[in-house]
Amino acid sequence: MSGIDFYFSIGSTYTYLSVTRILDVEKKHQVKFNWKPFSVRAIMKEMNNIPFPKDKINKVNYMWRDIERRAEGYGFFAKTPVPYPLSEFDLANQIAILGFKEGWGEKFVVLTYKKWFQENKEPAIEPSISEVSTELNLNKDEIISKAKSENIEAKYNENTNSARENKIFGSPSFIVKNELFWGDDRMEDAINWSLK
Repeated sequence: MSGIDFYFSIGSTYTYLSVTRILDVEKKHQVKFNWKPFSVRAIMKEMNNIPFPKDKINKVNYMWRDIERRAEGYGFFAKTPVPYPLSEFDLANQIAILGFKEGWGEKFVVLTYKKWFQENKEPAIEPSISEVSTELNLNKDEIISKAKSENIEAKYNENTNSARENKIFGSPSFIVKNELFWGDDRMEDAINWSLK
């Protein structure tokens, strides 16, 4: 089974499309995605990149509508605009890292994104964090505390540094055989490359 590194940040809007379909894609193509939460925000700040500039309303409106259209094309839905940017961006991603360490990471990320894009509930704050914790049978206070620990923060920084080394500049990104594929619409291209 081929392995593809899946770099993503909870907080990236287009990543909703990837995480909502990635498990089905994985089964269909018999590939394995290695989920790597990282800080796309830190990298974008270094590039002076603002994804949703307030003075570019036509671009912003296009991106929201594009996400809705593409979600519909995949067989699910998005109700935009959603709360953005996230107030607890780093915490959301550090909880995801904890989840991958403890075996509930994929479910946490998928459920968190669904609540964000289908119910308008911002990740890692109330009511989303309590609802996700309850649905996954987790102790909310415990996972928040663990997510803020030094070892989880170190792993988050490690993933972000790895993204830099791979010349990643956005989320979602896929790395396979030292090749970078950026964007949800490049997931299948990454899979095809992995099968070469």
